[in-house]
Amino acid sequence: MAWFIFPILCVFLSTLFIFSFLFLRASRFRRLRLPPGNLGLPLIGESLQLISAYKTENPEPFVDERVRRFGPVFTTHLFGEPTVFSADWETNRFILQNEEKLFECSYPGSISNLLGKHSLLLMKGNLHKRMHSLTMSFANSSIIRDHLLVDVDRLIRLNMDSWTGRIFLMEEAKKITFELAVKQLMSFDPCEWTEKLMKEYLLVIGGFFTIPFLLLSSTYRRAIHARSKVAEALNLVVRERRKESYEGKTKKDMLGALLAGEDALSDDQIVDFLLALLVAGYETTSTTMTLAVKFLTATPLALAQLQEEHEQIRARKKQSEDLQWNGYKSMPFTQCVVNETLRVANIISGVFRRAKTDINIKGYTIPKGWKVFASFRAVHLNHDHFKDARTFNPWRWQQNGSGTTSTVHAFTPFGGGSRLCPGYELARVELSIFLHHLVTRFSWVPAEDDKLVFFPTTRTQKRYPIYVMPKKDSRQCKDSDQEEHMTEKVGF
Repeated sequence: MAWFIFPILCVFLSTLFIFSFLFLRASRFRRLRLPPGNLGLPLIGESLQLISAYKTENPEPFVDERVRRFGPVFTTHLFGEPTVFSADWETNRFILQNEEKLFECSYPGSISNLLGKHSLLLMKGNLHKRMHSLTMSFANSSIIRDHLLVDVDRLIRLNMDSWTGRIFLMEEAKKITFELAVKQLMSFDPCEWTEKLMKEYLLVIGGFFTIPFLLLSSTYRRAIHARSKVAEALNLVVRERRKESYEGKTKKDMLGALLAGEDALSDDQIVDFLLALLVAGYETTSTTMTLAVKFLTATPLALAQLQEEHEQIRARKKQSEDLQWNGYKSMPFTQCVVNETLRVANIISGVFRRAKTDINIKGYTIPKGWKVFASFRAVHLNHDHFKDARTFNPWRWQQNGSGTTSTVHAFTPFGGGSRLCPGYELARVELSIFLHHLVTRFSWVPAEDDKLVFFPTTRTQKRYPIYVMPKKDSRQCKDSDQEEHMTEKVGF
């Protein structure tokens, strides 16, 4: 009979251990002063309510309702874990400034699995500091001015050369930013290889906020399969470039720096690093490009002022001349448009962190091991920091302009602290040059109504279809008139 009793005893003891653990943990939490809130249903928590809200054009009620009931820092249960949700700029800043000290990076399993453990997003400690510094060194203002600007200008113009009739702006913007990212990271110009790679990337990103179990989610399965194909393609590039570096052939791009580093990285580490940077380099920027156009289209006065600024810049340069650094620095209203697009759209709505120890803040305790979500979106759309916060108003960013009531630290579209987005300055340049060529070369109208949704990522439902009409260059007209006049004068 012993063989029969033993399994039952094991199950009983295991069950007793689990219930004892849960009881002790619950008792401990009761002793702590947790932020008020609601953990929702067992296991599921409030994840379904959040997802449902963010799949609409107006997800704010999910946060607004809880802030009204519990205050700007509240407890909820998201993606399988108890989570402290912060809609408070001071708490967000505290979280960002205490990276590695009190908090550590923590993201849903689906994102971690798809990006890879060696991605910059998931790196920790000294390795993260070193790789973050390296990435920033490839995207600072002097590097952009002296090396990257010419490619940004060229590739944007090259893509726009094929625009005619009805286009899906979201797709076109993704193509531009992906080609820019591949060029900057690995020195590849647009080709069939980059097109195939981008198609796989779209599948990878689609799996970011899915259940990370192959049997439960077909989207996640497709994403994992696509991730394997991307990693394989990048591995071939890394191996070939490593071979070239042994032969003394080097390129001044990110991959070249990774291969030449003093602390040697393995091929797998480099592949994870590049894979994640490609996601960061094109997904967020392309969405911001699209939404800037959408918001400007709905705000004719802002569009007219932007067009005037860029027509003045164009008038100062020759017709075939590339946009120069001094041209980029002559775009004050464009920077207002970029800031306001980032604030309203909130492409990155916030960041997940995990408490490394019990943390006291705002009179409450965040238990060790709990997740924390610092919501940038909730702060950016808070009327206490920005007047008429849910209205697109680029003039609020003008010096001494009316309507600006923002707190200095309330605007965090690129995060902050040691994990400040290393490509934030390059993203601004790409957005500005994109808008320059768009408004000076084209007029456009929406092809149909399109709505914003915010889950699994911020995007428009229909990829923002528009009809584009090329503008006739007035300088070219003047040159043609002069040639015609001269032709008549000499009797041809």
